[in-house]
Amino acid sequence: MRLKVSQFLVAFLIVSALMLGGCSTQNVTSNSAVAETQSVSETISKNIPGMKNLPRLEGKATVVMTVNGSPITIEVDGTNAPITAGNFVDLVQKGVYDGLAFHRVERNPQPFVVQGGDPQGKNPNFPANRLGTGGYVDPKTGSERRIPLEIKPKGEASPVYSKTITQTPELQHKQGAIAMARSQSPDSASSQFYFALADLGFLDGNYAVFGYVTEGFDVVNKIQKGDRIESAKVTQGAENLKPGEV
Repeated sequence: MRLKVSQFLVAFLIVSALMLGGCSTQNVTSNSAVAETQSVSETISKNIPGMKNLPRLEGKATVVMTVNGSPITIEVDGTNAPITAGNFVDLVQKGVYDGLAFHRVERNPQPFVVQGGDPQGKNPNFPANRLGTGGYVDPKTGSERRIPLEIKPKGEASPVYSKTITQTPELQHKQGAIAMARSQSPDSASSQFYFALADLGFLDGNYAVFGYVTEGFDVVNKIQKGDRIESAKVTQGAENLKPGEV
């Protein structure tokens, strides 16, 4: 049974749906802004401890995700979100998303998001009601990879890291946007992502958009809870992915 609630409460509830259950609230300490003269690499190396170890995308890439036998083409934007985009493309290349289920689909009382990317879903015996609590565990370290919240204000040279912003971002929650899900901690995103089913401007500045569906949004719009990603492949721009420092 659904209760009739105010528009404000509806917004609050659906924003809460993006949060990952069971995630740590550990924060990564970092500076929030960088000088315009610094390159992305300098920012990563000097201003944000630990980020130099993360993959980054220097430019754009195209990912084709197949769901229910149909392709979804995603333009991944490493120009405006190099770490977030690099993390996604790296996980695609590692085959992390192949076979994973979409564990959350929110269309009522209004179109909201389709969310997936929990690696625990590769185990067919993993309880479906617990999906949404996991992230990518790096086999080299044995620990979950976390990436910082990364949002580039419109007109600025570099992203802001590890905190929400009030300015209009370059990458906005337009219909077809793809962004990272996270817990309350800004720096808790790992592998879970969501597609925006409508324009969701109230999420701008709070969650990291890193690309857009350019073809196949009709496929996204038909995804049901439990549907699986049959495959995800980088079809263009793989050369723009730069590995993190060891």
